[in-house]
Amino acid sequence: MKQFNTTAVCIPSKHYMVDLSERVKEIKKLVDAGKYFTINRARQYGKTTTINELCKLLVPEYEVVSLSFEGIGNAGFETEQSFVKAFARKLRREFRYGLPVPESIRKQTDEFIARKEEEALLDELFDMLLDWCYETEKTLVLIIDEVDSATNNQVFLDFLAGLRENYINRDTKGIKTFQSVILAGVTDVKHLKSKIRPEGDSKENSPWNIAADFDIDMSLSEAGIRGMLDEYETDHHTGMDTAVIARSIREYTNGYPFLVSRICQLIDERVSKSMNLRDAWTKRGIDEAVNLILSENNTLFQSLTKNLNNYPDMKAEIRSILMEGTKLIWNAQQSELVQLQMYGLICKDGNAVRISNRIFETMLYNLFLSDEELKNNIFIREGELARNIFVEGGKLNMRLIMERFIETYTEVAGPLVDRFKEKDGREQFLLYLKPIINGTGNYYIEAQTRDQTRTDVIVDYLGQQYIIELKIWRGERYNAEGEKQIGEYLDYWHLNTGYMLSFNFNKKKEQGVRLVHVGDKLLYEGTV
Repeated sequence: MKQFNTTAVCIPSKHYMVDLSERVKEIKKLVDAGKYFTINRARQYGKTTTINELCKLLVPEYEVVSLSFEGIGNAGFETEQSFVKAFARKLRREFRYGLPVPESIRKQTDEFIARKEEEALLDELFDMLLDWCYETEKTLVLIIDEVDSATNNQVFLDFLAGLRENYINRDTKGIKTFQSVILAGVTDVKHLKSKIRPEGDSKENSPWNIAADFDIDMSLSEAGIRGMLDEYETDHHTGMDTAVIARSIREYTNGYPFLVSRICQLIDERVSKSMNLRDAWTKRGIDEAVNLILSENNTLFQSLTKNLNNYPDMKAEIRSILMEGTKLIWNAQQSELVQLQMYGLICKDGNAVRISNRIFETMLYNLFLSDEELKNNIFIREGELARNIFVEGGKLNMRLIMERFIETYTEVAGPLVDRFKEKDGREQFLLYLKPIINGTGNYYIEAQTRDQTRTDVIVDYLGQQYIIELKIWRGERYNAEGEKQIGEYLDYWHLNTGYMLSFNFNKKKEQGVRLVHVGDKLLYEGTV
């Protein structure tokens, strides 16, 4: 029986996975056109799986040399001689795995590895690769995965320069070289520009500036996710509505491959142990799986937080987007934004940027809110102390949560001051809410409505959604517009009850929570 997989490469015969055939056909068009390019995407974004499927499609027509730089230590990139030996060892393993190769190339490879005194240089390696291109019956395609381990080494830039020279000579002198070269990793090799050697002058252009743009969408589509779930449903007969489940998973993940597979894996292997399989493949089961993801220290989250800690300016940009509602305009020359996109934390949304998906957004909110937790924040303590009174029959009493938050805020923070910002209210409310739903529910900020004037917090708790609009009071007219907007938003979520929490600077304001009818909707309006 197949399983969902979140480690290493996915194999169609062993794992439930999205059909990648159309994607690899698009990539093959670049190969057929003789393009050299880089597949640079964030960690665990399906690069290796895509390469594996691409190789299967290319093999009938091309001789595919598919290598990985994973496992080559720093010593392998210290000198060109050590790199040639490491590269030759990688090739020899492929020969053992069945890659067809002329006998003369096999002997040269063995000879490079065996040398001790007069070690092989990059020029000799490229001469051998050119010989191979001339001697083989099929055209050669070179694919190198996990190039990130090499990108901060001068010898790698020299290797790219050799590939570039042969690429140019192919078109200008008619030499026979690789039909296509594909490099895969997180780093966008195309934009490597500076020399690694401290005594060297900076290079104006990357040796990989010959690379074609790679604009193929590698996220998993809603239709693709549904196809995977249809296959699972055929095997397990859960009765799930695969279209609804696929849409919900896509909304949480924005198609990030690891997150899609991890949700499905957790539902299949863990959520289904706490409820029956039919109930597990529902919106409630998805929410439970998302909650499990947010509570684990998986390798993807480790990589993301490491990158943020290593680049304080990037972390400040992310915090600004999330905690202050800052709208950043995309600028390809802004290095922090480019890095955030490269690591998968943000994506372009029109001419602006946003956090890549809801799961990342909540994970990052939790990360930043934990800074306040370490300060023994009063809102955290009060939410924790009162959490047991807010759940009735498996549902949150959101009205009571707002009432107690308003009381706590009045007692602790006192009157609102002019320097108060909407992000302060959002942060304090989330600090109060977090221990109440922790371990059972999760929350996120609805990206479509996030702006400088209002925020919609969406809480998922045991399959039930709660919409809370947070805003600064700006008068009755603005409040009426907010009521209309949240009513429309409730229609979108097929809900009848919503919540609005306003931070009001008027000294004569009436604090507390009141019930308002907006059309056929019920709206609990709280005022701080």
